[in-house]
Amino acid sequence: MIRLHHSAQTRSMRVLWMLYELGLDFELVEHAFDKSLRDPAYLALHPVGRVPALEIDGGVIFESLAALQYLAAQHPDAGLEASGIDGLNWLHFAETISQHTAALTQQHIAIYPPEARSGLVCKIEAMRLGKCYAALEGWLDGRDYVLGEFSAADVGLGQALYMARHFVKLETFPQVAAYYQRISARPAFQKALPQAGEALLYAKDHYEVPNV
Repeated sequence: MIRLHHSAQTRSMRVLWMLYELGLDFELVEHAFDKSLRDPAYLALHPVGRVPALEIDGGVIFESLAALQYLAAQHPDAGLEASGIDGLNWLHFAETISQHTAALTQQHIAIYPPEARSGLVCKIEAMRLGKCYAALEGWLDGRDYVLGEFSAADVGLGQALYMARHFVKLETFPQVAAYYQRISARPAFQKALPQAGEALLYAKDHYEVPNV
């Protein structure tokens, strides 16, 4: 039995995408991204009340990139493992992107009222995202995917870019923009997107970072 606990537009999208890429049968349990995740029953699955929580093989994986590694390793015939120095570096670079996106998400969505937001924090985190894009831009020169062929690293990075582009656009990084177009066109990615009626984390497609 595989059961994924998921909230739209969060890191759990990585795991949902990977499950679709692998063509596995699973149960999807959707949660609002709110205080209901602190319910004691759910905390038994995820110790800090976040998503994802992937119930699989008698255990629970509650780190999204660990779930990608585990799923790829359990299904080697799919050819999605991100191994070796480059594979592990780029798979986990997804979290470097995501931590800056999380800071911007907190500033623009979680902090009320808007005037309480820190323009300086927003600007610094947006600049850090730009540096992440630049690093990926250089690596992608001459490559369609970060390891040459599509892998779990692209799932992690693709979902990280999906969230990050709500704050820093990709257009000034042509390699990254083309890469995102390639991976976001995949049927499994499209299936992992929010469906009609799902509660969204991001009410807008883009949030402007203030100039300070």
